[in-house]
Amino acid sequence: MSFFKRIFSSEKKETLDKGLEQSKSSFFSKLTKAVAGKSKVDDEVLDNLEEVLVSSDVGVKTTLKIITRIEQRVANDKYVGTDELNKILREEVASLLSETNIGVASEFEIPKNKKPYVIMVVGVNGVGKTTTIGKLAYQLKKSGYKVVLGAADTFRAAAIDQLQIWADQVGVPIVKQQMGSDPASVAFDTLQSAVSQNADVVIIDTAGRLHNKVNLMNELTKVKRVMQKVVHDAPHDVLLVLDGSTGQNAFEQATQFTATTEVTCLAVTKLDGTAKGGVVIGISDQFKIPVKYIGVGEGIEDLQVFNKYEFVDSFFN
Repeated sequence: MSFFKRIFSSEKKETLDKGLEQSKSSFFSKLTKAVAGKSKVDDEVLDNLEEVLVSSDVGVKTTLKIITRIEQRVANDKYVGTDELNKILREEVASLLSETNIGVASEFEIPKNKKPYVIMVVGVNGVGKTTTIGKLAYQLKKSGYKVVLGAADTFRAAAIDQLQIWADQVGVPIVKQQMGSDPASVAFDTLQSAVSQNADVVIIDTAGRLHNKVNLMNELTKVKRVMQKVVHDAPHDVLLVLDGSTGQNAFEQATQFTATTEVTCLAVTKLDGTAKGGVVIGISDQFKIPVKYIGVGEGIEDLQVFNKYEFVDSFFN
């Protein structure tokens, strides 16, 4: 189909293929068992395929959409061999994702009339939030932007230290205070510093606590309100970082964070070394929020812009 008539960046595509290897291996192992002894896609094969997709963390709602589409193709074509199943599956998943309101692939577009452009990053502890910020800062700096980091996750000394390490590695300034400081105060200072330095982009790290949604919402609301004293329409983007290796738990985190704050885009990390890569398909389909980045390795270059066609091609090819 036309979805795959694209030229993919060979180097990044190889990294993506490698990063999804465990997910793909696990999926095809299950798929092989699902069609064993069958030559035709029938109700039993479709029932088995449904189990395979759900157990691959695609999610129940998205799985049912995919199964319905394949059922329709089987009904229209009268006979569909099991040897064709992967090709059909690949096409229908790509078609499903293409119908969302999400573009093919898009990095942060930094408008010239919004300076500094403020990105607030949210997510629970341990999802790779600070690492994602560091890699994103690297990419933006590499693209020629002047970047400032703000260490507003003041509840963990390790978070401040880790962001400092990334700032040093990337070569960008960081604004921080002592552990336990008011996060909104750090954000305020960061934006003031960015304005004085004529910076293009500010990335604000925030605390990753989800045990009390009311406190989290109040804190994030306060951070936004204080930032707007310096940059009236900040933040311009709210990036939610999710750990892909947690599978269905990533769905739950996305549900809770999108209910408490205005998330504008998502990053799904730690897809290498896990068999749960199917979670990206479900999250991309179910949340009307673009998956902007995926993490497919530990290297500084391994935060990739999410291209749904490349992803589906790597997952099912």
